[in-house]
Amino acid sequence: MATTGLIQDERFQRHDTGPGHNERPVRLAAIAEALGKRGIDEACTAIDVSPVDMQLVARVHDAAYIDRLRAACEGNLPYIDVPDSAICAASHDIAQLAAGAVINAVDGVMRGDVDNAFCAVRPPGHHAERHMSMGFCMFNNIALAARHLIDTHGLSRVLILDWDVHHGNGTQHSFESDPNVLFISLHGHPRFVYPGTGHAHECGTGEGEGFTLNLPMLPGSADVDYRRAFGDTVMPKIDDFAPEFVLISAGFDAHRADPLAPLELDTESFGWMTDELLAAAKRNSGGRLVSILEGGYDLDALGECVALHVSKLLEG
Repeated sequence: MATTGLIQDERFQRHDTGPGHNERPVRLAAIAEALGKRGIDEACTAIDVSPVDMQLVARVHDAAYIDRLRAACEGNLPYIDVPDSAICAASHDIAQLAAGAVINAVDGVMRGDVDNAFCAVRPPGHHAERHMSMGFCMFNNIALAARHLIDTHGLSRVLILDWDVHHGNGTQHSFESDPNVLFISLHGHPRFVYPGTGHAHECGTGEGEGFTLNLPMLPGSADVDYRRAFGDTVMPKIDDFAPEFVLISAGFDAHRADPLAPLELDTESFGWMTDELLAAAKRNSGGRLVSILEGGYDLDALGECVALHVSKLLEG
C-alpha cells in the first residue's frame, strides 16, 4: 500500500461559473461523495491548501494576464477572455488556492510525506496559456507544478501525461521548447474536439523538439485504442525519458458517458492507465507522482473514475 495525499477543500466550490456551465462546483461535491461512500478519503492523507506564491505564477503567466484576471474578478465581470472561462468575484483567489494546493502536493511528495497525491481542485488549468484564459482554465496548475519541480527542487526530467479528452494546449505551449519536460497527450482529434490543437506533427520546437508527443484519437476511439497507444508508444517514450517525477493532467471526459466529447472509454480504462503510470513512476522516479483534476462533466462517471483512480494510487 502507498501513502496517498488528497487535496479536497470546499472553498474550490466558491468559483461560481453560473447556471448551465459544464465546469460547475457540484463536480467536486460528486467526487467527495464518491470517495466518501467508499471510505477512500479516510484512507488518504489530507494535504493543506494555501495560496500559491504569485512569483511562481509569474514564471508561467504574463504579469499583464495576472493583473487582468484579478481586475476582471474584482469588477465582477462574467468571464475572462472567452465566454467559456466564466468567473465570479472570488475566482482569482480560488485559482490561487488551486495552484497553491497543487504545489503543496508536489512538495509533500518531494519531502516523502506521501508517496503520491491526487488534487481535486478547480478551476482546472491545462488550457490556460501564458497570456490568456481558455476552456474554463485560469492558472495552469500542472505547468506551475512542473516549473516548481525544475526551479525549486532542481529536477531536470519531469513528465506531464495529459489524458483529458481535450488537448492541453496551454501546457504544451509552456514547455514545447524545453527538453526538461516531456509532455504526452492522448486526446480527441483536433479536427473534431476543442481546442483544435494537438496534431501528431506537433512535437516541440528548438531544444524541445522530440519532447512533445501528441496522440490524437478519432471519434469512437475506445479502450483498445488507448491500450495500443500506451503499449506501442507512450510507455517506451516514458522509459526512454526516465522522468524524475510524474505529473498527470487527469481529466475524465474521455468517458463514454461524458457530454463534451465523442470518445468511448469505460471507467476501467482510467484504472489501468493509472496502474501503467504508477509502474513507470516506480521504475524511474521512486514512485513520485501527483495527479491533478482537469475535466470530467458527467457527475456519476466523474465520481466513479476518480474513486477508481485514487484507489489505484493507494494500492501504489
